[in-house]
Amino acid sequence: MKTPALFPFVARAARHTGLTAWQTGHLFRRLAARALDAVQEVLRAEVEKGNFRLVADFLSNKAMPAARVLLLERMSVRLLARLGLRGALASNVVGWVLPFVLEKLVVAGLKSGLLDKLKTNPTVGETLGRLDELRLAAWHLLVPDPGSSAELIGDEAPAQLPGAAGGGPA
Repeated sequence: MKTPALFPFVARAARHTGLTAWQTGHLFRRLAARALDAVQEVLRAEVEKGNFRLVADFLSNKAMPAARVLLLERMSVRLLARLGLRGALASNVVGWVLPFVLEKLVVAGLKSGLLDKLKTNPTVGETLGRLDELRLAAWHLLVPDPGSSAELIGDEAPAQLPGAAGGGPA
C-alpha cells in the first residue's frame, strides 16, 4: 500500500517543531474546526440568498456538477483564507481536510435525519437553524469528546454488570 505524500511531510514538520503525537491532535481539531466553519459560512450564505434547494441537493450529492464545483471552490477559498498557510502546503491541507469534513457533515446529516428536514423547511430561519444543528452533529463526529480520551462506541449491545446475569451475588 502506498503512503500518501502528505503524511510523512506532516510528521517531519511535527518533529521539527517539537510536537508529539498528542499535541498534533490539538492541531487537527483546530484545522477541522476551521474547515467546518468555512463550509458552514458558504452554506449559510447560499441559504440567505434563497438557494435552499441547492444546499439540500449539495449535501445529498444531487446537485448539478457546475453548482457543486462552485460551492467547493468557495469553501476552499474560505478555508485557505482561514488557515494562513501559503503555497503547496496550503492546497495540500485543504485538499485533504475539506473532503474529510464534508464527508462527516453528510454522515451526520444522514444519521440524524437533518438532510430530510432541510428539504422540507422553506423558511430561511428554520433552514439556518437546521444547518447549525448539522454543524454541531458533524463536530461531534469529528471530535467525539476532546480532552478526555473517550472513544465513540458503535451500535453494540450494552454491557451487563457483573453478577446481573446470574440473578444475584455469588
